[in-house]
This record gives sequence, structure tokens and C-alpha cells, in this order.
Amino acid sequence: MNPKWNGQFSCFDLVAKTHERSRSVVRVRDLEIGGSDFVVMAGPCAVESEDQLLHTAEAVAEAGARILRGGAYKPRSSPYAFQGLGVEGLKILSKAREETGLAIVTEVMSEADVDLIAEYADIMQVGTRSMENYSLLEALGGCGRPVLLKRGMCATLEDLLRSAQVIAMAGNPDIMLCERGIRAFETATRNTLDIAAVPVLKSVSHLPVIVDPSHAAGVRCLVATLARAAAVVGADGLLVEVHPHPERALSDGNQSLDFDEFREMMGDLQPYLELQREDRQLRPQLLATAGAD
Repeated sequence: MNPKWNGQFSCFDLVAKTHERSRSVVRVRDLEIGGSDFVVMAGPCAVESEDQLLHTAEAVAEAGARILRGGAYKPRSSPYAFQGLGVEGLKILSKAREETGLAIVTEVMSEADVDLIAEYADIMQVGTRSMENYSLLEALGGCGRPVLLKRGMCATLEDLLRSAQVIAMAGNPDIMLCERGIRAFETATRNTLDIAAVPVLKSVSHLPVIVDPSHAAGVRCLVATLARAAAVVGADGLLVEVHPHPERALSDGNQSLDFDEFREMMGDLQPYLELQREDRQLRPQLLATAGAD
């Protein structure tokens, strides 16, 4: 570990990596995130209708996704944009879980909605705009559900771990970090994927790290490439936007994959995931050998 990082990150004692706790696994239904499996979460940016979500859930499950993403409440930049279906969207997500067996991740925007959303969700997502909403983070400490904490679009890794520490201090240790791209001077992509954030976070924190290539890219032709990059650098999974008809999506259509594109992406990932599995199997042996020397 870089000596500089020790003082920079070790103060977040509940989420920092230590000799006693080098890696934590977050259990979601029958899944273990942060363990040996690479877990893909996929689905539409927003739940638009029952037909749209159920068709998407079936398609992503068939392609190998283990968790269904979908926003019932949407924090949109424009007040004229689709804001989500609210409780009706949560009910549709619950029906999709019953029919496919997929776990559910959906965003919570306000501490007032935590208890309601926890009734339906398996994972509570904190969006980029809410990463420093400390009232929300504290409320999630008692929600009884794992939290997927997205990095703020202008946040440093220190800021991200500070927010994770808030959730842990409030009583919830089941946290996953999500790198989703940050704002930079480049405008060719929606955001700039900080791919180095993954190995840094894996070095300084015991929490699982998920990558969202959809929001990082902003254009669907780059999503699969960034997904492969995430696998190569050791991410524990992906959060990918998938829609039956991206050109008609009510939000984030430009970065959403259709079913065929998602299936192709999942197939293309397999050689990289095999390399990741081999690396994880060899690493403890190498560390043991180094310690013996």
C-alpha cells in the first residue's frame, strides 16, 4: 500500500482495510457480493411500465445478471423529465423479483422514503447526487438492507469513504461502493470513468466495489468496453442500464443497451472474468510466499 494512503484513509476505521479485515462480503438473498463471484446488476434506468420491466428482467436474467436494477423514484436534473412511478414502480419491481428470482436494487432519495423502499428493495441505492446527504445516510444505518453507495460526480475517494463511514457508524456495515464516473473537462463522454479508483479502493477498503459503465460512458457503444476494463482491474461487479427499446426510453436511452447488446457484453466478459478468478486464487498463495520470505 502507498504509505500516503494509510493516513488519508485509515481514519475511516469501520470501512478501511486492516489486517484483521481485508475483505468483506455483502450477502443479498442467495448472493455474495465481494466474494468469488462477479455479480452483474442490470435493468432500465427507470421503471416505466410492468410490461417493460418484466420483459427486461427476463432478458437480463437469461443473459446472466443476478440483480435487477430499476428506478421507481428518479432524481432528474430537469423538472420536466420523467420522475418515476413511485410506489407503483416498487410494486412492479417486487413482481419482477417473484417471477424471475432476481434481487432488486433501487434508488432512495430521501430519508422519509427509507422505510417504504426497504419493504420492496433488496439493496438500497444512494445516487451520485445523494452521496453527501448525511441525513439519508444516517437513516440507511437502520434500514436492514445493504447499501450501494455511488460516488458523487465531483467527489474524491476520501469523500466517498467518508460517506460510507457515516452509514457504518449509523449501524449498517453492509455497504458496496460504486464508481460511476466523475466530472472532468472531457466532454466526449457523459462522465470520466476513474478506472484507477477500483484498485485504490480495493487497496484501502474492505468493501466490495461495483462499476457503473453506463453513467460513465453516456453512450452505449462504450459500455461493454468499460465493463471489460472494470473486470480487468478487479471490480466485484457491474451496474448496467438495459432497456427493451433504448430509443424510446423515458430516461438514459443513449447509454442503455438493448437485450442483444447486453447478451453480447455478458459473453465478451467471460475471458476477463476467468483471468480475474485465476488472479484471486493465486493472490493468497503469493502473499503467503512473500510473508515466508
